[in-house]
Amino acid sequence: MWKNYSKSYIKNNRASSISIMAAAFVATLFLSLICSTAYNFWAYDVEKILLEEGGWQGRIACETSNFDDRSEDHFLSLIGQFANVKKAVRNRELSQKGKIVVDVYFKNPRTIYRDMPLIAAQLGLTGDSIRYHSLLLSRYFIHDPKDENPPMLLALYVAILMIVAVSLMLIIRGSFELSMNARIHQFGIFSSIGASPKQIRACLLQEAMALSIFPILLGSMSGIFISFCVIKAINFFAADVSGRHEAVFQYHPSIFVATVFLSFLTVIFSAWIPARKLSRMTPLEAIRNTSGFLLKKKKHSRFLSYIFGIKGELAGNALKARKKHLRISFVSLTLSFLGFSIMLCFTALADISTGYTYFERYQDAWDIMITLKDTEISDFGLTDELQDISGIRETTVYQKAKALTFLPKRSQSGALLSLGGLGSISGTLNENGQFQVSAPIVVLDDKSFLNFCSQIGITPSLDGAIVLNQIWDSINSNFRYKKYIPFVKEDNSRTTLYKNEKSVKIPVLSYTQKSPMLREEYDNYALVHFIPLTMWNKTLREVCEEESNSYIRILSNGAANLSDLNGLEQKIAQLVSEQYVIESENRVQERLSNDSLIQGMVMIFGAFCVLLAMIGIANVFSNTLGFLQQRKREFARYMSIGLTPQEMRKIFCIEAFVIAGKPLLITLPLTVLFVQFAVTASYLDPMAFWPKAPVLPILIFEAAIVLFVALGFYIGGKRLLQCDLSEALRNDALV
Repeated sequence: MWKNYSKSYIKNNRASSISIMAAAFVATLFLSLICSTAYNFWAYDVEKILLEEGGWQGRIACETSNFDDRSEDHFLSLIGQFANVKKAVRNRELSQKGKIVVDVYFKNPRTIYRDMPLIAAQLGLTGDSIRYHSLLLSRYFIHDPKDENPPMLLALYVAILMIVAVSLMLIIRGSFELSMNARIHQFGIFSSIGASPKQIRACLLQEAMALSIFPILLGSMSGIFISFCVIKAINFFAADVSGRHEAVFQYHPSIFVATVFLSFLTVIFSAWIPARKLSRMTPLEAIRNTSGFLLKKKKHSRFLSYIFGIKGELAGNALKARKKHLRISFVSLTLSFLGFSIMLCFTALADISTGYTYFERYQDAWDIMITLKDTEISDFGLTDELQDISGIRETTVYQKAKALTFLPKRSQSGALLSLGGLGSISGTLNENGQFQVSAPIVVLDDKSFLNFCSQIGITPSLDGAIVLNQIWDSINSNFRYKKYIPFVKEDNSRTTLYKNEKSVKIPVLSYTQKSPMLREEYDNYALVHFIPLTMWNKTLREVCEEESNSYIRILSNGAANLSDLNGLEQKIAQLVSEQYVIESENRVQERLSNDSLIQGMVMIFGAFCVLLAMIGIANVFSNTLGFLQQRKREFARYMSIGLTPQEMRKIFCIEAFVIAGKPLLITLPLTVLFVQFAVTASYLDPMAFWPKAPVLPILIFEAAIVLFVALGFYIGGKRLLQCDLSEALRNDALV
């Protein structure tokens, strides 16, 4: 009997069945998409770590003098004999003469923090000789038990994923609850003729599973396909990003099993709660139920009644009675509106800010940049060969180093003292009453340094340093539009640099407010020194701490366009890469890559907002199409007091206006406040933002959602008015 009844109900109530299937499909699709995409992001992060740092889990370093008569092979075999060790491999890059470094791989890495100290103890080594690949281990949720503050970022992502999953479960539950509430009267009749609560619950759960099996499987597969498209889109938009390896779509069967299991569990849970509530009602309570939406307490919709009159009052009461069931639509549409508008405004602001601080600021400072990996400027010998390449106007090779200097108060400039001195802005005072100041060093090749001397109007010389004599006036300017004042008095002919208790005095050729044309951002409160390569090799190399990489800044001839710079970059890379490990980039391609990344971020996040809006729209269709029976009595009463079909259509229009308009009215002021806050916080000129404000895309997105909400109410209202509403005032049929 119950099986035939369920089939008959599903067949004769297609709108209600479709709404449940749609809710199950959308929720499962979203859950599958999020799980699959999150898994791919995690897998990509692990791949990146493996490529950059290797897949070792533990590392043991030992002096070869500790071997006694044992060979290195015997040392490796000793480590490999431990039960949990999968393999032990000698690290040839880190191993040096007199020292061996072994990378250890474990069968079960979760016990690594317990096993590594035991291995070291058995080998007669101390705890200082072992290292852990903490970054890789953390990606597998393996943390040092002694660490009081383990990294929790990945755990936070998982928690957010679980919150999203629970939110999606509520979508299915809402659809089942509405569908079952519409049938209270019918099941009251069944209960009166002997149906037990257990039989009613079994019937409803049977229907739920029958309606949800296909949508869950289809939603899971659709989510996987959309996730695949997301990864392809990311690769497309980030194809030109320097140093990035291409993401490969990956999917594990356990993700599919978990998605389907959670979805079926959600269906059972969502259907069981309202089914349990319905089965506990007494036959008399169920039969007397009017199957309509009623307010527990009369409330007036003053705003709607003031604008639309009695029709607005009726629409407002209907919305308030269904407030709980429409909550998903309201939250989803509000979040999609807000997320989409803020995302577009944020990317517009970020693009403007990047243009000001990077592309426009340095557009004349470089065309091509070459990074020489682990190469000192003294070891680079292709400067003349680079200059011989056709298309190159100017080449500068440089390296950066760190040093300190100490300034007494009397050495500070008058402009700085008028602001309260270095102590009011930055600097550390030592016991001698001097301020410790960072003194970064930029080592230029000799030819570039001599050219810089000519640019600032001094006699070219390789026997001294040029000091960038400026400090940011943070009191009278902001970081966006910086004003600089002289840092020190220009009466000292020598400067003293310190590093690691070593010091050196060097002559100062000149103080200047102008820096060389390099793509470098200097510290706001540092006294930058530019020195030639000859002086670096002669006096400073043994004192200061240089960075491991050197750089080549290249300016091209004529107007720089993409094809010319790509060709020139290829020639330079072909020459330099024969002897050095390099990374190269050009200015035009960098700008295009930046624009492509922003566009990709907008599309991916925009797609997320569209899916979020789909949840709200699906809930709207679920309420308007799936539960017409519940509103037949409501509109039959309206018809009995004289309302015409045209007036009832207006009630539907008002409801659609409120459902679509309320999120919009909430989003608009929040977006304006966000823009105002972001513009103020970033010290941007508001007039620089508004011409690039993404008004049209936001309007199109919001208009599309309003259109779909209106479509749902139009179809629902049309079907409702085509019914014989007078029949709704009579007793319900069983099916």
